[in-house]
Amino acid sequence: MKKIYLFSAIAFFMAATSLTEAQEIKKLTFTEVIKLAEEQSPNALMAKHRFRSSYWQYRSYKAQFLPSLTLSGTTPDFSNGLDKVYDSQQQLYIYTPKNTISNLGTLSLSQNIGPTGTIISMSSDLTLFKDIQRKLGTNYITHPASLNVTQPIRKYNTLKWQTKIEPVKYQAAKKTYLADIETVHLSAVQNFFSLALAQINKQIAEMNYSNADTLYRIAKGRYQLGTIAEDDLLQMQLSWLNAETARKQADMNLRDREIRLRSFLGYNGNIHIELLLPSEIPDLQVDVNEVLDLAMQNNPTVLTQQISVLNAQSSAAQAKASKGLNASLVASLGLSQQATELSSAYQNFSNSQRVLIGFSLPILDWGLGKGRYQTAKSSLELAEVTAKQAMVDFQQNLSLSVEQFNLQKNQVAIAAKSDTVAMKRYEVTKQRFLIGKIAVLDLNDADSRKDQNRRAYVMALQDYWNYFYTMRNLSLFDFINKQPLETDYDKLIR
Repeated sequence: MKKIYLFSAIAFFMAATSLTEAQEIKKLTFTEVIKLAEEQSPNALMAKHRFRSSYWQYRSYKAQFLPSLTLSGTTPDFSNGLDKVYDSQQQLYIYTPKNTISNLGTLSLSQNIGPTGTIISMSSDLTLFKDIQRKLGTNYITHPASLNVTQPIRKYNTLKWQTKIEPVKYQAAKKTYLADIETVHLSAVQNFFSLALAQINKQIAEMNYSNADTLYRIAKGRYQLGTIAEDDLLQMQLSWLNAETARKQADMNLRDREIRLRSFLGYNGNIHIELLLPSEIPDLQVDVNEVLDLAMQNNPTVLTQQISVLNAQSSAAQAKASKGLNASLVASLGLSQQATELSSAYQNFSNSQRVLIGFSLPILDWGLGKGRYQTAKSSLELAEVTAKQAMVDFQQNLSLSVEQFNLQKNQVAIAAKSDTVAMKRYEVTKQRFLIGKIAVLDLNDADSRKDQNRRAYVMALQDYWNYFYTMRNLSLFDFINKQPLETDYDKLIR
């Protein structure tokens, strides 16, 4: 039996030790939470991958203007059946048996000319052709060098419009990444102060329960002595029961808020977080016009509206081009030869030229082209109006946010002073109640206002930092260090 007790004690000790080790306590300041959110939160990682996607899209656009070398071909190309040929003696088409095999290889170097939409290429190809039906030898057909030019005429120039849009989109992607990180900071503010307030509520609930328990025991003694009425005793009992309920609820809320912050920072369940409230705030006042100028220079919203208008202009240009004459000039100049031996196919070349103009002109489309153009034109006008209104709303909201921020320092100071006064009032009221100078209702009022002002102070801090990072988000400017927000974009794509 002694061995069983000893074994149980050891097992209990080991389990308690394991639980203690599993719960790693991290005490984090506000600055540390902001930094961790920027470095390791899932939201920050998603912002990083969104920027990477935009970067590779921009790289793909740039690659279109670089020379491209391509090897293409068909091997083998087997054909067996009937072939339609013209018989000059009978002056009619006849069908003859066909059984051939061929191989084709082409090496081409091409270059796009963006402003004009021209495609210039140099190519070299070799074809091996063998007529199995006629039991002929292999025929080698060569085009060792050919210069090819394709020039669109009155066609929609995709590369021209991409040149206007893609660089703006990439600049917007850079600024959007910075704005996304500031959005992460805003989420960090929300999660930090949600947990901080839950911690405060837990402390308040524990303190209130302890005070309520003490006062209820004192009230029972005073009731037995006949110095207080029964309704006062019942009021103290009710306060004690409410304090117990509030303590349990505060504990549940605390665990919920901790799970949320832990998930936001990318921590696992073995981390227990305790937060330290910031004791100071920056002594900062900002000028509305300065922030507005910075936002117009840096905020991705400005570029996003510009991109919307450019896309609408591109669609209108495409619709306009499609409703009229479209043509393309194709010209080719090179050398060619054919022979039954490979070496002979690269000797005594003959010139090879080809010029053609292809065109398309709608004659009767029942207003289809005109309708598409008018639709695109209306969409362009709508995009321009929407962009203007969006910028007006953006500027108004920014001005309001700046004015709100400039009020927050004073609000925090008032909340801190009110918290101190409310706590002192409660202590004084509590002492007066203990000596029978005041009623229970006065004590409860002082207790309630103590709790309200403590929470109000934490919420005032949250409002300050929320408006602070909102300004950073809108202007992409560090107002403490007086410099634009920056990052190492090369590091992001590695």
